[in-house]
Amino acid sequence: MKIAVLGGGNGSFAAAGDMALAGHEVRLWRRDAAAVEAHRKASGIITVKDFRGRHAAKLALVTNDMDDAVRHAELILCPTPATAQPDIARALAPHLADGQVVFLPPGTFGSYIFAKATHDAGNRADVAYAETGTLPWLTRKHGPFEVAITIRAKRLPTGVLPLRLKVHALGIVGRAFPGAIEDCGDALSGALMNAGPIIHPPLIVMNAAPLEHFSRWDIHKEGTQPAVRRVTDTLDAERIAVREALGYGAPHFPLADHYARAGEEWMYGRGSHDRLTDSGDWREHIVLREHRYMLEDVRIGLSFLVSCGELAGVPTPLARAFLAIGGAVCGEDFMQTGRTLKSLGLGGLNKNQLKDLLAEGLP
Repeated sequence: MKIAVLGGGNGSFAAAGDMALAGHEVRLWRRDAAAVEAHRKASGIITVKDFRGRHAAKLALVTNDMDDAVRHAELILCPTPATAQPDIARALAPHLADGQVVFLPPGTFGSYIFAKATHDAGNRADVAYAETGTLPWLTRKHGPFEVAITIRAKRLPTGVLPLRLKVHALGIVGRAFPGAIEDCGDALSGALMNAGPIIHPPLIVMNAAPLEHFSRWDIHKEGTQPAVRRVTDTLDAERIAVREALGYGAPHFPLADHYARAGEEWMYGRGSHDRLTDSGDWREHIVLREHRYMLEDVRIGLSFLVSCGELAGVPTPLARAFLAIGGAVCGEDFMQTGRTLKSLGLGGLNKNQLKDLLAEGLP
């Protein structure tokens, strides 16, 4: 399959390397022309490290030309932080064609941002936008063209916009992630599966003091203590309550399953938390006011959850508390600078009108 991967970060390099190793024709797009030229001089190879060893993944193309990257691609993968989505969506919008599938793993309702950008660009191609609940890889770059993959996701609950293109979209995405894609309905359902705004806000806010004191700190190991876990479960209960009030049924992929040693398998499968902390890749220097856990998962992810709670008539006091504290740390009002249904232009819709848009797409 012809696959375009957008971005130059951890997830994008894991995606490009893994898809190339699986035999797909992969074109990697990134904005940084100097980085693109350096990668071309390195023969367009990404070294993938995993439990089986080191593997050289040869890309078909490395480019900063969006049209060259996505032309004739069946699947366009954009595993970038939510903060980068609006700019990338505008760059991609004029180049999309009928039948293509844009996959955001995860999305934070970025599927709507990409669909709206395409619509605003005057492009009327019939494109499907899909998003899931987590990055399909626990991964970190170890060099400019080297990426380590600790775990590959086993279950990826995926929603599609517009819902009428679900069968086509899940079929395409499923060819790239065989056996992992699970239908969770529309794109809003997929957005409300996003684990980042549940796991990361308690970790970065409740570990703020050690993060500022120590040069490196693993919030997933020393920072994950019983008090933090109780707060995480309570925050996740707010997410699930919002999903249920909007009419979405189980499975809700509760985050508690990520830590459990028995019961239902979570997105990364059994034992993934221990493998993550054992890798050492998440013992890192985190700057509170700059890190994506704060700017993406607290500011964008929780503001979106709170706005969905308002639509559904469900209180989200813990999500609001983390938004207030995170905003105080960063010196801004996260409900104003984050991502809400209102900021997306959907604040005037009731639940039924939103459901119609999710089913049919933008007119």
